[in-house]
Amino acid sequence: MSVVADCSLLLAAYDKGATQHQRAVAWLTRTDEELVLTPLAVAELEVAVRDGGGARAQAKVWHDLEVGAYTTRWWADALAESLRIARAHPALGLTNASLVALAERLRTTRIATFNPDFRTVKTTSGDELVLLPDDA
Repeated sequence: MSVVADCSLLLAAYDKGATQHQRAVAWLTRTDEELVLTPLAVAELEVAVRDGGGARAQAKVWHDLEVGAYTTRWWADALAESLRIARAHPALGLTNASLVALAERLRTTRIATFNPDFRTVKTTSGDELVLLPDDA
């Protein structure tokens, strides 16, 4: 089964000084599910890790991507779907909206995140999102 992964959780895992670092690492260690991101989220993650931790931290993200720690998905209508969601929920921003679109595409409600903004969104079928690890 797949879980959509948000940068807030992944950034906390990479940053040993982050308030949520231990929770992020513990959850990532326990899960055996496929973690899926959009290319927008990968770009956001890579830049944030580089800006916060330098070239060595950036290289760790690149390594994790190369070895398949995360799967990246994008599809023909991804941008249009992401923009539709972003317009309906401007506080999310386009990157997070792309993750909601991805969740809908994967037919899951589960997003690994520490970002409470995802609580304002429901799927097109009206289901609330399950935010992991909080809702586990």
